[in-house]
Amino acid sequence: MNLTDPIFTDKEAAREYMEAQRWSDGVHCAHCGGTDKIKKLEGKSHRPGLYQCGDCRQQFTVTVGTVFERSKVPLNKWLLATFMMAQSKKGMSAHQLHRSIGVTYKTAWFMWHRIREAMRCDGFSPMGGSGGIVEADETFIGKDPTQPKFKEKQRGFKHKMKVLSLVDRETGRARSFVVDNVNQATILPIVHENVARDTRMVTDEAKWYSPLGKEYASHDFVSHAQGEYGRGEITTNTVEGYFSIFKRGMKGVYQHCGKQHLHRYLAEFDFRYNHRAALDVDDRMRANAIIKGAEGKRLTYRRPDQLH
Repeated sequence: MNLTDPIFTDKEAAREYMEAQRWSDGVHCAHCGGTDKIKKLEGKSHRPGLYQCGDCRQQFTVTVGTVFERSKVPLNKWLLATFMMAQSKKGMSAHQLHRSIGVTYKTAWFMWHRIREAMRCDGFSPMGGSGGIVEADETFIGKDPTQPKFKEKQRGFKHKMKVLSLVDRETGRARSFVVDNVNQATILPIVHENVARDTRMVTDEAKWYSPLGKEYASHDFVSHAQGEYGRGEITTNTVEGYFSIFKRGMKGVYQHCGKQHLHRYLAEFDFRYNHRAALDVDDRMRANAIIKGAEGKRLTYRRPDQLH
């Protein structure tokens, strides 16, 4: 990332860059989706980048219908923040963003959550299939405020926030979920919804995975309790590698995260893992994917305790 690039210093250059990314196949109306009767308004009274649709007669800019809509932050700062998020392997704190680009901490906090919303993937297709391997595992982080109060000596995994992650070895992609409990009633429906039935499942020895052998092409597991961490291709090292990146970011960069926001942080780490250099995705491609993902998503400017 070249910080002297005009797209990071000039809001008009940033707008043109965003237009090129969002409308790479031609300008389309942000209200009705029309493409045939789009007119760029270039009168003296019109702000730069304003278009009008001849079908619905609505006016729009490149930010309408995206997470950037109705923001007072200049587009060049939005673009700079997007690239900074895209190139950081373990994330960047809102404090560092507000110091780096000259916005308030509250503004930086909301910018990060809007960008995380753009990183959220929609339209999931089943993972695995055709005999491919999908690893499933869960991890625990922080403290779950929804659990009843407990004594210090009683602190355990059940009082922590719980995350389930699935990793497809063939595509190298991860998909993560915040779960309230780690049991069959919670875990199995998520696996069923996200993994094709002709998949080979690999997990640890946790009892909630035991029915998978009857529902999928096969189910193998490693027994961590007996000191086993790999048996040929039967290992959960891939998903545990994902967890190591996630936890280093959450503990070393973000440090504190409320349960109501954890799904957004998971979307961030899933996105970055699924668009990593090992999959031939560089920083610019990653940032451009965030810009494309911003379309059709909105987060209004509300107090932090209202943002879910």
